[in-house]
Parts: sequence; structure tokens; C-alpha cells
Amino acid sequence: MKRVLVVFSIIFTLMFALSGCNGTSSNQASKNSSSDKKVTIGIMQIVEHPALDSAREGFIKALKDNGYEEGKNVNYIMENAQGDMSTAQTIAKKFVDQKVNLIFSIATPTSQAAKKATDSIPIVFTAVTDPVAAGLVKSMDKPGTNATGTSDMVPVKDQINLIKEIVPDAKKLGIIYNAGEVNSTVQVKQAKAAAESMGYTVSEATVSNSSEVNQATQSIVGKVDVIWLPTDNTVASSIGAIIKVANQAKKPVIPAEKGMVEGGGLATLGINYNDLGYQAGKIAVRILKGEKPENIKVETADKLQLVINQKEADTIGIKIPDSVLKKAQDIIK
Repeated sequence: MKRVLVVFSIIFTLMFALSGCNGTSSNQASKNSSSDKKVTIGIMQIVEHPALDSAREGFIKALKDNGYEEGKNVNYIMENAQGDMSTAQTIAKKFVDQKVNLIFSIATPTSQAAKKATDSIPIVFTAVTDPVAAGLVKSMDKPGTNATGTSDMVPVKDQINLIKEIVPDAKKLGIIYNAGEVNSTVQVKQAKAAAESMGYTVSEATVSNSSEVNQATQSIVGKVDVIWLPTDNTVASSIGAIIKVANQAKKPVIPAEKGMVEGGGLATLGINYNDLGYQAGKIAVRILKGEKPENIKVETADKLQLVINQKEADTIGIKIPDSVLKKAQDIIK
């Protein structure tokens, strides 16, 4: 009998040990499965231009810096609406049908399309000027919806002040923008208020697509001393057409972001879209790790850049004051 008890004791001990080993392995496997889980992110962009392309690159870099490497544990589906809102809506619906884990929407129209398509899949946006006015979030501090991200609200009043510093004799300010873009109308309203308070007479030219940009510029260039451009996707994608007309008339163009300065604008005090996309990427990482977008506040740019295009200044015969050059973080030559 004693021998039988000893045998049962050994068997029980072995079973317990094996059970413990299996449990440890199971827990470790579960942990590995969680960290190695491959996620799919749908990236939708309203149109191609340097600022939005740069924001997309910044987003992907942030994911990579935080352990999400393409082809290993993250898969990107990239789509471009080519400036067409109905195409943006089709892309958003496709992402929902594909059951992506997260949607990264670049610019206001694509973000609105994504929000309309789903109220359950997390949406991280960037290059959206006013997420509240666009209907994406309830407030900047507490979104309260399945969307959050980074805003590209620019210091419009500071940009008008920059015009004053660079072209002190200018009295008439022209603005070209797409009246169908919420982000643009918000900025234009601020720009008009700031410019008129400084004594400028403001003229506007609106477009609905890129093919109208050349004609709009032709219509306004003879009436103004200087042109200011908001972070407008239609305008940004056609910056070359604006600069060509403005250069012929020797009129300076002050855009709201660096990409348009690189495209021929004279100067800007604005945001770096690559940095803004990177900030959005870090928000996406928090969501992929379990946080809810409704509780993550919308962020704005951490820093601003004064960018001067000396080559363009030479082309149109403008002398940039030394006081401005000394403050510039980037001078294009």
C-alpha cells in the first residue's frame, strides 16, 4: 500500500509540474501573440503635394520608431483620392469593408469621409485645421468620438505680421483658396480679420479644383501687392501655377506652410508637416496599444519654422530684411 501511495505521489507531482509548465508557456505565447500581432492601417490622402506626402512619411516613421515595421507587424494600405470627395468616400468604405485596425486620414476632406464611414474603427487624422468645425471631434481636449489626431492650425496673424516685415509698403492683400475646404475657410476668416486690423485691403479669389487655380491667380494678381495662401490642398497641389503668374507680375507670395515655399513661395512662418505626421503616428501607437481615441486630446504642432526662399526673393527683386533673415530656421538658396 505504501508503495502505491508513493507512485501516486510521484505521478501527481509530475502532473502538477507539467501543468505549471504548460501554463507558463501559454501565458508567454499569449504575450508574444499580442506583441507580434500584425495590424493593418488604411492610409487615405486627399491629394498629393509635398506637405501631405511629408505628413504621411512622418506618420510611418513614428510607427517604425515604436516597433511597428512594415511587412513584419504592420501592413499599410495606401490610397489617394486625387482631390475627389466621392473617391475619398469610396476609399473610406473600402477600409471599413476590409476591417482595417486603424485609419490614418490626411487632410480635412478625407478625415470627414472616414468619419462618415465608421464610428467604430479608430481614426487618426493630421493636416486638419479645425477638427471641431469639421465635425470630427466634440472638443480638442476630449474628442469624445472614434477620431483624434493632430491639427495644422497655423499662426495666421503672425503670418500677416511676417508680410508686414518683408513687404512693408504693401497695402492690398490677395487670398486664393478653395471655398469648399473647411480648413481654408477657417484660416481665411482669421486672415481677413488680422489683415484688415493692420490696414490691408483684402481681395479674394476662390477655386473649386486645381484646373481653376491659374485663372483665379490671373484674376487677382493685378489688383494686389502681395498674395497670402492658406494650407489649402487644392492650392498647394497647384502652387507652381500660382508662382508662375505671380513671378511674371513680380508679386510676392507668402504661403502658410514650408512645402509651398519650397514650391516657389517667398517665405512662411509655419509648421513642419513631417513633424506633425510624426506626432499623429505616436498617437496611433497609443491607440494600437489599447488607449481609446475618444480620450486622447487633439495635438497641435510642437514648434514653428520661419522659412525664407532667397532664390525666389532674387527672382522677383525683393530684399529680405536682415532682421528677418537672422530669425530664419531655413533659408532656401
